[in-house]
Amino acid sequence: MSVESVKKFFEDNNLPLKVEETVGDTATVKSAAETWGIEEDEIAKTMGYKLKSGEYILILSKGTARLDNKKFKGIFKEKATMIPKDEVLEATGHPIGGVCPFGLKSPLKVYLDKTLKEFSIVYPAGGSDHSAVKISVDLLAEVTNGEWIDVCKDEEK
Repeated sequence: MSVESVKKFFEDNNLPLKVEETVGDTATVKSAAETWGIEEDEIAKTMGYKLKSGEYILILSKGTARLDNKKFKGIFKEKATMIPKDEVLEATGHPIGGVCPFGLKSPLKVYLDKTLKEFSIVYPAGGSDHSAVKISVDLLAEVTNGEWIDVCKDEEK
């Protein structure tokens, strides 16, 4: 159902995007990169958070990026709390491993971490743990109405 909601979202919005499906596992950044034959950082990892208000939000970053709790608190004025596992499907309409910013059960605020700007093309999930969508970073920002933020740890040089 979840992949179908993503496909319907693309169709309804007349978007030139396609959900690619595979029998390979794409539930983790590592397995997705191996399955699609790309670098881990090219995966647009979608992480769901639940704010104290009860609002759910999505933050997308490059595959290996890690959330910086101090930066999160600076932006959202509270500690980062992931959406509880038993609420992910209800909150997004997508199962764990397939959460993406497309075809959501109800509109959620989407934030894009600046780490995605390192790439022209990225691969977020497509609604299941065996799918992906090849999309330009610019189109991703446009389609999701995503707000650019700096919320991930800076890479050590």
